[in-house]
Amino acid sequence: MLRKSFLLILLSCFLYGILPAQDPIFSQFYAAPLTTNPAFAGISIGPRLNLNYRNQYPGWPNAYTTLAATVDAPLEQFNSGIGLSIVADDQGDGVYQNNYVSAAYAYHARFDNGIALRMGLNAGAIQTTVDGSRLVFADVIDPLNGPGNPTATEEQVANLTRTALDLGVGFLASAGPAYVGLSLAHLNSPDESLLIVSDNLTVGRPLRTTVQAGAQIDLSGYNKRRQPTFISPNLLYIRQGGFQQLNLGAYAGFGRFFGGTWYRHAFGNADAFIATAGFREGVLRVGYSYDLTVSSLAGIPGGLGGTHELSVAIDFGNSREMQQRRFRDRWNDCYDMFR
Repeated sequence: MLRKSFLLILLSCFLYGILPAQDPIFSQFYAAPLTTNPAFAGISIGPRLNLNYRNQYPGWPNAYTTLAATVDAPLEQFNSGIGLSIVADDQGDGVYQNNYVSAAYAYHARFDNGIALRMGLNAGAIQTTVDGSRLVFADVIDPLNGPGNPTATEEQVANLTRTALDLGVGFLASAGPAYVGLSLAHLNSPDESLLIVSDNLTVGRPLRTTVQAGAQIDLSGYNKRRQPTFISPNLLYIRQGGFQQLNLGAYAGFGRFFGGTWYRHAFGNADAFIATAGFREGVLRVGYSYDLTVSSLAGIPGGLGGTHELSVAIDFGNSREMQQRRFRDRWNDCYDMFR
């Protein structure tokens, strides 16, 4: 009961604009690249499909679950790439939902000095929904016995839905084995307010700034029979509204297998240690990660649990027919963790 009441308090904050809404961020950000930066569109040498599932704090059933599906492909004759992203973010077992649909376009430029630059744009829509039938109000809660019949409330709240245009831009640059990226999401601060609080108050999704950087250290390169062995130290920094987070760690590939560890800090407090492992077989890549919560939330009575993520990718750039071509295309080796 306390958990549900706490959820409703948070929900009310979202509705009235006291807290700005935040985007879901995958711990396996490398397995959902279009959700962090549109410049990743078409980065593989073939079409690619990514599926992602995130279950955060499973000890609080269905507290936060996120599904994402992205598809992208290169347009080599135009030095470009295109992509499509669909993300469904469910909070409070269906009480509060955000759905995102976005199309991305990226232009790729290479220079004689070995520097490569990718510039991406994305445009789409955000739909925010609150299911009024699932809300519990104070007038049906008995201090001793808990909630009674929810239909007995005097509050009348219909389902609330708001859809808004969403725009973003991103950049990626690489030189030798190193890369750095910058993306700005919600450039137009899409208005997703569900209740009119004041004629002079606009509740918009706050700008999200994402910075990525890393390098690939090859221990063995591609050949016709096997994937490379490499290690990729990297970081992901995100700022949105008053929220900040930094993921710092490394990803390693060992032929068909890969793994990695990261430490995530929210600047106000330590957040979690992240461990991931998976395998590749032909065009298929499957990964699993677990976030071990180390913040004060880990001590909540009953426990919230960590966070589970599963990713599945089908990258036709890893097909046998394209292996020889990839072997020749050495200018973007630093992106192996994203492919």
